[in-house]
Amino acid sequence: LLFRTLTLFLDHRPKPHDLLTGNLALVHILMLLTMVFLSPGPFESLRLQNDVKCKALFYLHRVMRGLSICTTCLLSMLQAVTISPSSSWLGRFKQKSRRYVTHSLLFLWILCFSFSSNLLFFTEAASNVTQPQVLSFGKYCSLSSARYLRWSLFFMMIQVRDVSFVGGMLLSSVYMVTLLFRHQRRSQHLHNMSLSPSISPEKRATQIILLLVSFFVVMYWVDLVISLCSMMLLAYGPVMLGVQTLVVNA
Repeated sequence: LLFRTLTLFLDHRPKPHDLLTGNLALVHILMLLTMVFLSPGPFESLRLQNDVKCKALFYLHRVMRGLSICTTCLLSMLQAVTISPSSSWLGRFKQKSRRYVTHSLLFLWILCFSFSSNLLFFTEAASNVTQPQVLSFGKYCSLSSARYLRWSLFFMMIQVRDVSFVGGMLLSSVYMVTLLFRHQRRSQHLHNMSLSPSISPEKRATQIILLLVSFFVVMYWVDLVISLCSMMLLAYGPVMLGVQTLVVNA
């Protein structure tokens, strides 16, 4: 984050990738901080038995999680535009990519903040009072059973948003792999004439893209399965919460 911030201030024309990677760094730092405060551990003495603290931290964490998925999708799309031929349909966006990225980032922040706004009404601090509670997120935050149905519908809306952006990331990654494969076929005779036995740059880039995208998608679906199972079983055990925390961080 510090490196990207210095780049933005020192460079009069920062690249769109700098905006996105800096935004991702900020989002992940905030997400990790909120997760630390929501989890029992070194900050347990803070006693988040306050509705305002619980709502604010859980709301911020879900917003940052959504921004992580959306910004990663936008970064993948920008990479697809960057390597596109100038004669292609996507190639026309190269010169205006910085303006589009700035507007898209602003739109994503507004989208994620608005989508998660209902969490401010659904979450509450866990207390010792005999009250029907459904899902407990960590040791301090929970959902009341009276609002569980509304929260379930809202949860499905969030998943539609996330699945859409993950799908966009997959499509842009498939497009990049297709472009690299075509470029490799066109320049195959040059690689055959080369005496170097090393793997071609196109194949190496393809392997990296497939590895990163596959890892991201697998982690996302594991997180989604855990969330769905927790809603169906009406339980969020410490083991399940720990596994989901690991998956989300990954």
